[in-house]
Amino acid sequence: MPSNLILRGELAVCFTALLTLFAAAPSLQAQGGEPQYFVIRGAKVVRVSGPPVENASIVISRGLITAVGRDVAVPPEAWVIEGQGLTVYPGLFDSFTDVGIPAPPGTAEGSPRGAQESARGPEDRPYSTPWRSAADEVSLSDKRIETWRSAGFTTVVSAPKGGILPGQAAVLDLTGERAGELVVKSPVAIPVVFQTSRGFGGGFPSSIMGVLAYLHQVWLDTEWSTKAQAAYEKNPRSVARPRYDRTEAALADALEDHALVLIPANNSVQLRRALELVDRWHVNGVIYGGQMAYEVASEIATKKLPVLVNLKWPEADKDADPEDKPSLRTLQFRDRAPSSPAALVKAGVKFAFYSGGITAPKDTLKAAKKSIDAGLAPDAALRALTLSPAEIFGVADRLGSLENGKIANLVVTDGDLFEEKTKIKMVFVDGHRFEVREPEKPKEPPKGDLTGKWNLSYTTPDGPEQATADLAMDRDGTISGTVTSKRGTASVISGYLSVDKFSFTINIPLEGSTADVIFAGTFDGTSLKGSISVRGLSLEFTGVKPSAVSSALVNRGGAQ
Repeated sequence: MPSNLILRGELAVCFTALLTLFAAAPSLQAQGGEPQYFVIRGAKVVRVSGPPVENASIVISRGLITAVGRDVAVPPEAWVIEGQGLTVYPGLFDSFTDVGIPAPPGTAEGSPRGAQESARGPEDRPYSTPWRSAADEVSLSDKRIETWRSAGFTTVVSAPKGGILPGQAAVLDLTGERAGELVVKSPVAIPVVFQTSRGFGGGFPSSIMGVLAYLHQVWLDTEWSTKAQAAYEKNPRSVARPRYDRTEAALADALEDHALVLIPANNSVQLRRALELVDRWHVNGVIYGGQMAYEVASEIATKKLPVLVNLKWPEADKDADPEDKPSLRTLQFRDRAPSSPAALVKAGVKFAFYSGGITAPKDTLKAAKKSIDAGLAPDAALRALTLSPAEIFGVADRLGSLENGKIANLVVTDGDLFEEKTKIKMVFVDGHRFEVREPEKPKEPPKGDLTGKWNLSYTTPDGPEQATADLAMDRDGTISGTVTSKRGTASVISGYLSVDKFSFTINIPLEGSTADVIFAGTFDGTSLKGSISVRGLSLEFTGVKPSAVSSALVNRGGAQ
C-alpha cells in the first residue's frame, strides 16, 4: 500500500477520534498501587465546621476521614504525607453545573430535548423531560471532571440541560471506576429554566408568561395526580383509574424524595418574582442566579429561601460593539454584583456559590475573591464553596467539612486558597489521591490578548471542519477555556501565549487511553495560525474571531 494512503488512513482515524472528543474514557481513579490509608501530618487543617487547627494531622481510612487533630494515632499501613507548609481544606463544591453530563450527540448546547415541533398547550408537555436524571446520564468521558478536580472541586450538583424541566440533579463526587460510583445522592433538585419556544420551531410557550403559566399547571397537575393515584390505590374498585403522565410521575417521585426546585432569578424583578412563585407552586424552592441580591436580600431572608450565587459576574462582552454604551443601571449592576454574597450574609440568608458560565474552573476562586474584596468574610466565602452547599442539598452529614466519619474529600494547598499565588498540590476524592500537574507557563510576556471566541478552521482527510475555541487569558499569558466542535466540548488543561507564540492543550479519549491534543502557532493580534498535533500527527489550522468574519462579510458586500 502506498505510504501516502497509509498516512491518510492514520490521519482519518486519529482526527475522527480528535473531533469526536468524547467517545469512551478510562476510569477516573487516582494513581494505581496506592494504599487505602493516608495521613497528612503537621499541616494546617481548615475544618470549616470549627476553627482551623495548626500543626495537625488528618487520617484517611478506606475513603473516610477517621481522625483530625494534633495528637492522632498513625496507622502503621498508612502512606504518610508530610504537611509542613501545607493547608488542608474540605473539597470544593460546585453547587449547580452540568459537569459529568455530556451533551447528547447532535444536540446543540442548551437545546430543549423532547420538545414537540409545535406544542399546542400545557397538555403537550413542551420542553419537559423531568424523568432524565444526572445519576443515570453521568459519564466518565466528560473531561471536565478532570479539570474541575484539578481546580480543587471534589463534588458537584449536576443536572441535564435543555428545556423548561430538563431533568433531575444529583450530587456527584468526581472520581470512580464506573459512572455509578460518582453518585452521592439522587435526586436532590429539579431545575427550572424559563425556556421559551422561540427559535425552536414555534408553538407553546412562546413567552415567559406562557412558561410561568405552563409550570403552574404542571405543579397543579402533579399535585392532583398524586392524590388521585393515592385514592385509587386505596380503593381501586370504586375509583376511576387515573391516567398516567410521565412528567407528573417523574416530578411526583422526585418531590416525594424531598428534591428542591431550583428557580432562576438574577435581577431584583426576577428575585421578587421567584419569592412569589415558591408560594404559588407550594414547593421547597432555591433561587439560582442571585447576582442582584444586594437590592432584595432582606426580602429573601423573610421567605427563608437559600440562594445559589452565580460566580460568572456580569461584565461587558469583549467582542461587543464599542459604540454600544451600557446604561447606568447596567454599569451599577456590574460594579455591585460581587457585593451580593455579603448582603446575603448580613441578612441571614444561606447561600452557596456555583460556577455558572465559567468555563475554566480555577477562575471560580478568582470570582469568589471578588466577593471577598466587596465585603464578604473569607471564611464565609469558603463555607459557600464547601459546607453551605452540602447543607442546602442535604448531604452535610457526609460532605462539606473535615470531620470524623465524613467522605475524605480534601484539597491540599501551599497557602491560602483565595490568594492568587497559592497552588493546589493534591486533591483527595473519596479517599483517592490525585496529584495536580502544573500547567506550562509562558517564558516571556505575551504580546496581545487571546481572550474571546475564535472560529477555528482546518481540513481533515474527510473534508473541511470547524470548531470554536472560547479562551480566557491571564496577564501573564496563561490560557484557559474550552474547544467545541459539533461533536462535543473539551476544556483546556494548560496553555499560554509567550510574545506571539501560543500553545494550548486539551485531553481526549483515544484508542482505550487518553491523548493530549496540542494547538500551537502564532498570534498576529487579530488571527491565529498554526497546527493541531496528536500522537505525532499534525494538521494545519487558522482562527479568527466571529466579529472579524462579520466585518469581512460587510466590507465585501459594500465593495460589490
